[in-house]
Amino acid sequence: MPAQMNDQSRAPSSNAWLKSYYFLRFAVSAAWVALAFTVAKNSPPLAAVMLVAYPVWDALANYIDAKRTGGLSRNKSQLLNFIVSIVTAIAVAIALGRGMNTVLSVYGVWAVFSGAFQLLTAVRRWKTNGAQWAMILSGAQSALAGLFFVKMAGGTEAIGIANVAPYAAFGAFYFLVSAVWLSVSDVLRKPRQVAR
Repeated sequence: MPAQMNDQSRAPSSNAWLKSYYFLRFAVSAAWVALAFTVAKNSPPLAAVMLVAYPVWDALANYIDAKRTGGLSRNKSQLLNFIVSIVTAIAVAIALGRGMNTVLSVYGVWAVFSGAFQLLTAVRRWKTNGAQWAMILSGAQSALAGLFFVKMAGGTEAIGIANVAPYAAFGAFYFLVSAVWLSVSDVLRKPRQVAR
């Protein structure tokens, strides 16, 4: 019985952190998208900084999140996501000197790997936190978007930060859905706990 009570008390605490984390990731991604569609699309220097900063933020977010549950060494999918995002930020900085098509290719490869690792993290979390279906969908869609980016990068149309923004917008949407869904799940769970 004590072990069961500990599990029940730990889950709401864990969900509280996860909700805050998802809301934070939504807010940052939404702000990034807003800047990309407005100021940055007409300011190449700002766009360059933002394109490097986005994977850096993803790496930092994965590190902060993993730290709450034992660190990167205990969360392999987030460790791999952290590494891939750092490598991507460096690759984007280099690719900026070769053109936006190359940058989009780098983003495409990153989206495939990052999406796969996000999906794995969500599947692992389902047992402890539940309500991870949106993160699973987000990971799968990220991987598909990555393949689309690579294909688009090989084309002849002009590429800019606005081409990347929809990808970030979908990410923001899924983080918001996940945060709201966890909130609803917690509200629905409380009457059951009181009944027990």
